[in-house]
Amino acid sequence: MDIIGKRRLWMSISGIIILAGLISILFQGMNLGIDFAGGTIIEFTFYKGVTNNEIRDTLGEFGLTKAPKIQQTEDGVLIRMEELPASKITAIEEKIEAKYSGKMQRTEKVGGTIGKELRNKAFWALLLAALAIVAYISMRFEFRFAIAAILALLHDVLIVLGVFSLLQIEINSPFVAALLTIVGYSINDTIVIFDRIREKMRTAKKETFAQLNNEAIVETLPRSINTSLTTLLPILAILFLGGTTIQNFMLALLVGVLSGTYSSIFVASPILVEWDERKSAK
Repeated sequence: MDIIGKRRLWMSISGIIILAGLISILFQGMNLGIDFAGGTIIEFTFYKGVTNNEIRDTLGEFGLTKAPKIQQTEDGVLIRMEELPASKITAIEEKIEAKYSGKMQRTEKVGGTIGKELRNKAFWALLLAALAIVAYISMRFEFRFAIAAILALLHDVLIVLGVFSLLQIEINSPFVAALLTIVGYSINDTIVIFDRIREKMRTAKKETFAQLNNEAIVETLPRSINTSLTTLLPILAILFLGGTTIQNFMLALLVGVLSGTYSSIFVASPILVEWDERKSAK
């Protein structure tokens, strides 16, 4: 299997997927949840069926400046809307409870300042994780290995963000936890391959660096595929059988694990080889 020899193909596939995601982020933006954008969330249960349109018509009576997001749950609906004063929230609760024989289960309110602070913390969490990975891989391998690993991780994060933007799936605090989980999973797969490359570099005779990388990928391929499959099985089970509150988290993990497996095999090592050949050509 000549994986390294077809590295331009793998990089082109990744580039097309990432570009589509970036275009979506640029024009559609991200569907930031209440954790990051700020706002009000109210959850109701009903004793009879109520449609989203009925709820939306009732909310329209309160002169909301932004269209609320209404999500059906197993027992009722979850309403996300702009930040509102306590008096208006109480009025909405009383109106819906009286009109549709419902019961308010919970109310949450997040200010815009708190949402901005959470976005900043999420950014710093990802940045610190990346710096720690660079330091660790630089000490254990070489600096070029660290850069290749970080670019592979950036590939995974951009693909997950692009998918969530294309599908306009809500991004909240658990999404950040999912990204950090993906980073840890993906770097583990990449280090296994890097370890094999380092072993082969020590015992290499006439093989080129590209040949060593290709042999390392092929030898670790069964391990990478088996690990990914066993990881995907529980993710799929929870995604389809779990509750709605955890589905976005599991979807992020699903996309991240698939992307992480791909980047460990088809992105990280090819970047190393490309780096080596460009440096040798100078």
